[in-house]
Amino acid sequence: MVPFRFLLILGGSLLVGSGVRAATPDKVVSALTATIDRHLAAAWEANKVQPAPPAGDAEFLRRVYLDLAGRIPSVAEARAFFDDKRPDKRQRLVEQLLEGPRYVTHFTNVWRSLLLPEAMSNFQTSFLAPGFESWLRAKLQQNTPYDAMVREIVTLPMDGQGRNPYAQMNGGPTPIAFYVAKDLKAENLAAAVSRLFLGVKIECAQCHNHPFAAWRRDQFWSFAAFFAGLQRQVNGDFVAANGERADRRELTIPGSERVVQAAFLDGIQPKWKYNTSARVTLAEWMTRRDNPYFARAAVNRLWGYFFGSGIIDPVDEMAGGEHEASHPALLDDLARQFAEHNFDLKLLIRAFTASRAYQLSSLATHKSQDDPRQFARMPLRGLSAEQLFDSIAQATGYREEPIPNPRFFGNPTTRSRFLTQFANASDKPTEVQTSILQALSLMNGPLTDLRYSETLQALVDAPFMDNTERIETIFLATLSRKPTPRELANMVGYLEKDGVSADKENYHRALADLFWVLLNSGEFFLNH
Repeated sequence: MVPFRFLLILGGSLLVGSGVRAATPDKVVSALTATIDRHLAAAWEANKVQPAPPAGDAEFLRRVYLDLAGRIPSVAEARAFFDDKRPDKRQRLVEQLLEGPRYVTHFTNVWRSLLLPEAMSNFQTSFLAPGFESWLRAKLQQNTPYDAMVREIVTLPMDGQGRNPYAQMNGGPTPIAFYVAKDLKAENLAAAVSRLFLGVKIECAQCHNHPFAAWRRDQFWSFAAFFAGLQRQVNGDFVAANGERADRRELTIPGSERVVQAAFLDGIQPKWKYNTSARVTLAEWMTRRDNPYFARAAVNRLWGYFFGSGIIDPVDEMAGGEHEASHPALLDDLARQFAEHNFDLKLLIRAFTASRAYQLSSLATHKSQDDPRQFARMPLRGLSAEQLFDSIAQATGYREEPIPNPRFFGNPTTRSRFLTQFANASDKPTEVQTSILQALSLMNGPLTDLRYSETLQALVDAPFMDNTERIETIFLATLSRKPTPRELANMVGYLEKDGVSADKENYHRALADLFWVLLNSGEFFLNH
């Protein structure tokens, strides 16, 4: 009887015809996809751009798994997709991934890295991060509208559990870590909220008027005044919320005697409510459908995630006149539709992944594709630390017992050490570089020590596979594609030279060499 692990790791027919709910035609998604395609096609024609050819199934499969699930597909998942002959199989796959647990896990990592970058370097924030991740996970599981998620962060009450973040040792869901990471200071929170949720990098005006954009120092501190009522306790290096004065809506600009009132960035004066936090008034303005920043910033940020660059780039510097949109009408249309359809993040994801631009190859075939602002081919993007670890673990069959908040308890796991070592200092996925220490870790570290790889052991022990099938499986496990005829001939020749196949130990070592080469290839390290 064939062991079950062989079927699990190597099988291809198990997922074919599975009960995954088929993606039903959605007029809203189709219309939004058509809007994207129309705007980009018009720009290509106007600028004499020749877009890249469509991505093949293997290229699309790996790309969409990394983007939506945060890892490469398994061998079985790859075989099932390649064997599927239905014309809408790509849309079906997107739907399957969006409804699966890996989407929630991966986008929890994406949003936590964006909203809570301090978790990698600050002990207290690291301690509170599990509670923040639990909160994010619940919101993504429910597909909570984006405006509701942001509103809950911005208006979080500062009494009860908010006042005592140290009680969150069990990882209870709360976004309090967002405030603690910013030291509960009005200026830090104003800078983070405007940049993350409005696409406005206003902190450059904290000490003086912005030298390039239109922001003035008074505007920064007027925006910070929405957080002036927050009170905090400081004990050494630790900070905690200590309530809020709901009626405080002004502050004094440091180093001066000037007192400024809380004011919105668009110049509209707030309408205050009795005994209501200024943060509630701010959140109501931010998440209005006609807010000039909010929907555009969300659309632009998500576009940048899927396409490598924002329609306005950098994505945190959309307003102020410093950077222009490459396709302003497209951004306006996407933002309007996003707001009109209840700020549904999955709506944008479905439309983006169904667009012609997303399904283009990364292969450069014409010099007109060199400008990334044309979105005429998919750029090469580096993997996040989480994507890289989870993809290596998927390929090799690596498993690790989870430890709650390992950094806090002083017992880091292989995964937590890897994420720390491979933390990316660049916000641009198209500019990720691997350091020498990172490369050495990948070549010689425990994660790529294939002596203990379940996948490799299954390949060696499988009685029903020949060398061709084993090589094909290694390619599917690592690069999510089948080898070219030349690659296959070279690798089969390597396995069969000098009687390697006759000795099990040498054969195991030779297979491990081939596996290791693919794991350390540039093709494996990139999303393309």
